[in-house]
Amino acid sequence: MSAKQAEAEAPISGVPALRSQPLSQFAADHACRVRQPPAAAAGPRRTTSVAPQAAVGDDGLTIKGHAVALFAAAVGIIILNVFAPQILVGLIAPELGLGAAATALVAMMPVPGYAAGLVFLVPPADRVENRTLILYSLLIAVVAVATVPLIPNAVDFLADLFVLGAASSAAQVLVALAAAMAPPAIRGRITGDVMSGLIVGILLSRPLARGIADRFGWRAFFGVTGLTIAGLAMVLAWRLPRHQPDPRPYGYLLASLWHLLRKEPVLRQRALTAGLSMAAFSAFWSTIALRLVEGPFHMGQRRIAIFALVGAGATAPLAGRAGDCGWTRATTLSAHFLILAALSLAAWAGSWPSISPAVPLAVLGASAVLLDVGATADQTLGRRAVNLLRPEVRNRLNGLFVGRFFIGGAIGSAATGLAWSIGGWFAVCGLGASFAVLALLVDWSSWTTST
Repeated sequence: MSAKQAEAEAPISGVPALRSQPLSQFAADHACRVRQPPAAAAGPRRTTSVAPQAAVGDDGLTIKGHAVALFAAAVGIIILNVFAPQILVGLIAPELGLGAAATALVAMMPVPGYAAGLVFLVPPADRVENRTLILYSLLIAVVAVATVPLIPNAVDFLADLFVLGAASSAAQVLVALAAAMAPPAIRGRITGDVMSGLIVGILLSRPLARGIADRFGWRAFFGVTGLTIAGLAMVLAWRLPRHQPDPRPYGYLLASLWHLLRKEPVLRQRALTAGLSMAAFSAFWSTIALRLVEGPFHMGQRRIAIFALVGAGATAPLAGRAGDCGWTRATTLSAHFLILAALSLAAWAGSWPSISPAVPLAVLGASAVLLDVGATADQTLGRRAVNLLRPEVRNRLNGLFVGRFFIGGAIGSAATGLAWSIGGWFAVCGLGASFAVLALLVDWSSWTTST
């Protein structure tokens, strides 16, 4: 096992060498106390002047409980506009005169924009002052979302969605900044707490967009999110600390991406399993609306939007705590088995005669929860492992990790259309399950070569 892999896998909380650091380990220390050696657990604890809710991270930055809540809320708000168009496509496409073949572009355009932002906007966070970069990105997002309802033609509308998606990548700079402000002993927990906001934002984007659009029209949704992001930018301008990394030329930052991907096996492995997990996640959620309108469910659009609220946003902080306690390997393996079990259960739901449609609907809802738990846990643990590699290039590592994560989601969505046309829901669930099996094979291969 390489030194970096050992660092990403090893339990951090409770290691005696860390006891001299001036921080309060509060939840992480308590949760992992059973893993401390007897001498360390029984030895005298140092007292410091650090407040119980604050801990020192990189470059002397500190993060408190209310700051974690702000970061989580911020990333959840920012991500809304990336996924909301997926549920609004049926309302937007006819007004723009888009045919059936081009309709999917409305749902797709924010995602490649987001991926482009991860490549071209997130890496500069290792060079420029983070607070400034975040605020300028949010300003671009406000302008883009404000003009979305005003654009009458399809080409400009799709370009605006692309820009909006790119500016929304500021969410990843916030996640990396939160990780930089947290000490290594509780970095997994803090990252998980912030990531829970991202997951909740993704889960809420579709039902929230549909609810506002049904009552006030699809343009009202973008108006609401535009005002919300503008207010968020003002709050962040007041509350965010300044974080100035070591300056490097922009060209050097982009050129270093391939070098980092080639040199960091932990990054490659965790990004691959995250991409496969997201592919399985996307396969399910890209076609669940098609399944729910069929028997035995026969659900309308509003009930489908309510079903989309099913999720597991609390999984991210729990997975982060598991990583802090040294349970990364076991939790990762469990996450991938959960994804496989969820898709098997989803294929079974509604395939047998039932007294009441509520029974298969409950089974399908349970499979959605298990799928969200597995995919969220894998992503949170992967991001924790990546954040522990090299603090000086954390934003570039996060950009590569999340970029491959979204590529996996795009592959899953694209393959799902073909699977549905060939074999319907069973083929979709089989496709998603195959992604979970591949993730398990990656687990086995990486752990075999590291021992």
